[in-house]
Amino acid sequence: MSATIEGRSEELLRGKNFCHVATLRPDGSVHGVPVWVDVQDGQPVLNTAEGRAWPRNLERDPRVTLTVQNMENPYEYLSIRGRATAPSTDGADEHIDAMAKKYMGVDEYPMRQPGEQRIIIRVEPGDVRVWGG
Repeated sequence: MSATIEGRSEELLRGKNFCHVATLRPDGSVHGVPVWVDVQDGQPVLNTAEGRAWPRNLERDPRVTLTVQNMENPYEYLSIRGRATAPSTDGADEHIDAMAKKYMGVDEYPMRQPGEQRIIIRVEPGDVRVWGG
């Protein structure tokens, strides 16, 4: 069953708030990383580079938990449990530039590495909850 991203949960995703992505390693232990996040068409959108551990974890097991803490009120946060879709390179370079604008106020992502291939991962939300608001 799919959940809906709307109201306060959408506001937190659109805001300049960091997202903590929790995936499962091959041994079953949790791998957590902070990332930038966006929302498009009711789905959280993440951007990363090919070859990193957490996207590899999602290719093996698409279950994911996202936690987005309100930077203005750290006691309020959004929790999303869902499934990651297959990564896509379509529009990934433009998306990371848009995320750099949102989070850093610059027009182009300044930390791009030579030969780096950016990818977009969308999350199909199964459970969406705002806590502490």
